[in-house]
Amino acid sequence: MPELPEVETVRRGLAPVMEGGVIAHADVNRPDLRWPFPENMAARLEGQTVLGLRRRSKYILADLSGGETLLIHLGMSGRMLISGDPLGQFVHEHPAAEKHDHVVLHMASGARITFNDPRRFGAMDMFATAAAEAHPLLVKLGPEPLGNGFDEEYLVAALKGRNTPIKSALLDQRIVAGLGNIYVCEALFRAGLSPRRRAGNIGAKRAASLVPIIRDVLRDAIHAGGSSLRDFRRADGELGYFQHRFDVYDREGLPCRRSGCDGTVARVVQSGRSSFYCGTCQR
Repeated sequence: MPELPEVETVRRGLAPVMEGGVIAHADVNRPDLRWPFPENMAARLEGQTVLGLRRRSKYILADLSGGETLLIHLGMSGRMLISGDPLGQFVHEHPAAEKHDHVVLHMASGARITFNDPRRFGAMDMFATAAAEAHPLLVKLGPEPLGNGFDEEYLVAALKGRNTPIKSALLDQRIVAGLGNIYVCEALFRAGLSPRRRAGNIGAKRAASLVPIIRDVLRDAIHAGGSSLRDFRRADGELGYFQHRFDVYDREGLPCRRSGCDGTVARVVQSGRSSFYCGTCQR
């Protein structure tokens, strides 16, 4: 499932085409994805100007001129693809419709935004912009890891006394929003912390050091366009490249990449998810 860097990459790709643009027509080709689409969704979208495109955790939020916000969740295989963009350096002609093109936004500029989702685990919803933070999917989210609310003092306090493994704590969206399996594994490697280490047993200094490390990992991944392992594509249809820079994720049995370490990358299962780490240099 796309994590924060992938979702942010898609948001940045969509922004030049959607922000300030008018949705001239919307095709909603089925009644639901993971959940039913909101009532009269196509009619509520048509004629609306996209005032802004933002991200909260792993959700893209399009604020509309009529006072509503369109929430987009990519799920496991969802893609938001641009075609016919007259503003881009290269114009991607409109492709033929595909079986899993579930929602298509026809912009007044001539661009087309297609939400394609073969597995149908994605989702869309619409709600009053003023009530966005109270939405059930958003209300319990912790601070954004790239935002001011996620700082050393906050993380030290959030981890204090927790008996869960540090890996599980960082995946808890109530503690920090948007982190997923890939980037927590990579951040813990850079920090030299084992994913099995109890969160409450990590000293304040080491816990605080996680904040800039997490931010650096996320920024590096965003700069590389995210990670394409199975289904993820950027809004222009291209792959992300951060998977070529993984230090531990999906590298079970391979040599540790830390200078001077002769360990190998191991894999353990925690809460049903694979954790990759070096048992020699991650303590």
